Amino acid sequence: MSIFEDTAPRSPRPRPLRVAVLGCSGSIGKQTLDVCRQHSDKVRVVAVSVNRSCRQLVDAAREFGVRHACVADESRKADPTLDELPRDCELSFGPSGLAALAELDDVDCVVNALVGASGIEAGYRALRAGKVLAYANKESIIVAGELLMPMAKPGMLIPVDSEHSAIFQCLVGERTKDVHQIWLTCSGGPFYGCSRADLGKVTAADALAHPTWLMGAKITIDSATLMNKGFEVLEAHHLFEVGVDDIRVLVQRQSRIHSMVEFSDGSTIAQLGPSDMRIPIQYALSYPERWSTPSQRIDWCSENPITFGEADEETFGCLALAREAGRVGGTAPCVLNAANEVANAAFREGRCGFLDIERIVTHVLESHEVQRVESLEQLDEIDRWARAYAESQIAM
Repeated sequence: MSIFEDTAPRSPRPRPLRVAVLGCSGSIGKQTLDVCRQHSDKVRVVAVSVNRSCRQLVDAAREFGVRHACVADESRKADPTLDELPRDCELSFGPSGLAALAELDDVDCVVNALVGASGIEAGYRALRAGKVLAYANKESIIVAGELLMPMAKPGMLIPVDSEHSAIFQCLVGERTKDVHQIWLTCSGGPFYGCSRADLGKVTAADALAHPTWLMGAKITIDSATLMNKGFEVLEAHHLFEVGVDDIRVLVQRQSRIHSMVEFSDGSTIAQLGPSDMRIPIQYALSYPERWSTPSQRIDWCSENPITFGEADEETFGCLALAREAGRVGGTAPCVLNAANEVANAAFREGRCGFLDIERIVTHVLESHEVQRVESLEQLDEIDRWARAYAESQIAM
């Protein structure tokens, strides 16, 4: 079922919208809380989670008066900071506690801002429980899209990524069968125009210097390798029912055009705006309404010229790897994601070079016998295999 079949929610969103913010201490989570703070008359935060940042969990719980909180890292159970939680706040731990937040009766909307594969079950549980899922956890769709998309009722799955929010907005009121191709925009990252030889010399500090977006470390490295853009191709493929090869990556260095949709009649609709993640986050909460902006407006009369370029898939081979995994389908994207998480972390820790990320992921993909996606348990098993195998390739 398309998320654009009868695009508007079947009934108005409740007001205030009761929200669970999973991963409230990360970049997306913090900006979600900022939106909720600005629109406290429309949104009520009732549940929050962190991986291990107990101080930030307590601060969010006390500020918003949340009823439910979870620390995913069970080793933090004895942290005395947790004693400062509000008395009526229910505290849980571990992956099971995290996933349970997505099914709470007093939650209308789940903002899935978790990083990596840890967010897949939470997204699955939210959709199964009939919640609105505002998700920034792209792994949910990349790895388990074949399981999750059939569960997504129209108007109940709203992307938070700036590019996919842009595509979503361009398609409201349109028919996906009229789409000719999607133009998925890309800043090009810090190494745009570099050669393979140049990339062989870059450090993690170089790769973490993104030119336009402030993001977490993992996704910033993925943006530098263009693996993140490859993930977004797979995400758009599932979300909008468009073939992998009908999604073209367009380098837009100023990050003003967040993506475009070209239709069969030759018309192209684009979504433009500031480089501020609070705008797509807010739209995911307000849809189908639009609330007052959380960002400074752009004066288009004084804006610098907007330029375009083409993504170099030969130099940045991770983008080509992701496309191929999308063409193959099945469990290939699961392996792609797991191997990349391991290689990405190894690069940040100084255990491998920048180009080794592509090498490691390639080797793990080539060593995997692709299966049809059947269950979360199957994906979890394959994820563990791919991580262990990727780890064994780091020092080679």
